[in-house]
Amino acid sequence: MGFVQLLEVASMPVIQVLLVSALGAFMATQYFNNLLSPDFRKSLNKVVFFIFTPSLIFSSFAKSVSLQDMISWWFMPVNVGLTFLIGGILGWLLVKLLRPNLKVEGLIIAACSSGNMGNLPIVIIPAICDEKGGPFGARDVCRSNALSYASFSMALGGIFVWTYTFQTIRSSSLRFKALEAAEILKAPNKDLEGNVETPLLKGKDDENAVIEVLPSSYIEDSESQIVNEQDQSHESKKEKQSFFKRIIEVVTHLLAELISPPAISIFFGFLFGAVAWLRKLIIGDNAPFRVIQSTLELLGNGTIPCITLLLGGNLTAGLKSSSVKPLTLICIIITRLFLLPVIGLFIVKAAASYGFLPVDPLFQYTLVMQYAMPPAMNISTMAQLFDVGNEECSVILLWTYSAAAIALTAWSTFLLWLLSY
Repeated sequence: MGFVQLLEVASMPVIQVLLVSALGAFMATQYFNNLLSPDFRKSLNKVVFFIFTPSLIFSSFAKSVSLQDMISWWFMPVNVGLTFLIGGILGWLLVKLLRPNLKVEGLIIAACSSGNMGNLPIVIIPAICDEKGGPFGARDVCRSNALSYASFSMALGGIFVWTYTFQTIRSSSLRFKALEAAEILKAPNKDLEGNVETPLLKGKDDENAVIEVLPSSYIEDSESQIVNEQDQSHESKKEKQSFFKRIIEVVTHLLAELISPPAISIFFGFLFGAVAWLRKLIIGDNAPFRVIQSTLELLGNGTIPCITLLLGGNLTAGLKSSSVKPLTLICIIITRLFLLPVIGLFIVKAAASYGFLPVDPLFQYTLVMQYAMPPAMNISTMAQLFDVGNEECSVILLWTYSAAAIALTAWSTFLLWLLSY
């Protein structure tokens, strides 16, 4: 295939994503009566998460994945882990070079390390199989395999996002809030007589907290006394509670990912695909319960358009803010969309040369594209959860996803050419 043909095959899925995302963004504005309002997006996201996505994953896995296939895919969890590890190191180096506000340090590291391993691969990778002249074989077989690879990628990405990325943003937010609190205590206020005074906030957890203005000398003595008492009686207890609290949070979110509807659907889809007599119950023209598979396929068809509409609607928040420096955005885009995929390409090619990967070139394509994906949308959820950097996160996601339209097309074209020979 010539370059123009490869470019056409690679660009069509990305253009489709752009068009549907643009429609979603337009539907989230007042010109469309806020059809995709924040509340509606939350509700639609729940439908996608609990109904559409599990249906798509189960129907794909049960139809195309066997026990031998799952064993041969052992490198994909390693590959996903490497994307987070290498991206995290690059993000950390970026923070050290740029020295940004502490408020966005965690967001930068998360944006560089945590790629969108689920939604975009499910949209883009199967769509490659729909184009004529693709290098991945027959359309039906290619699409079925692509959905299986993308579904497995989604499950793995969710586990890493809610462990590694969650802790990255959490620790950054705690450090930022501690610094913010310290600056508030140090900020002096002057009364009408010119005496220096410091605000003391009483009743921290009370909604009707009362602020008393006291002389700074009295405040200093009171603060030192309070600090000494807290250090003596609660320091060791707080450290232990904080440590166990972190462990409990990580385990809770990890378990939530493992028992989430997409993860459960992967397990049962793999079970029905690997066990012959279960497979014959729902797969095939003579299967007694084939209507179940047909119904799940019908529901699964709603996943891709809904996900893409939500993607466009969620990115509109980034248009309302300019709180991130252009240099920071450029560095994140270069790191996430260009530098990391180059490293990933060498890793995947080395793994293939040592025989670690299946023969299917689509599997190699999926592995490299995992490095090239823009940041995970769950980063925005975590920023809202810890109430830090919400606007900055929206800006980062908006511009990285805008740049990803070009980057994904370029990488897809290059990989199609590379895997065609």
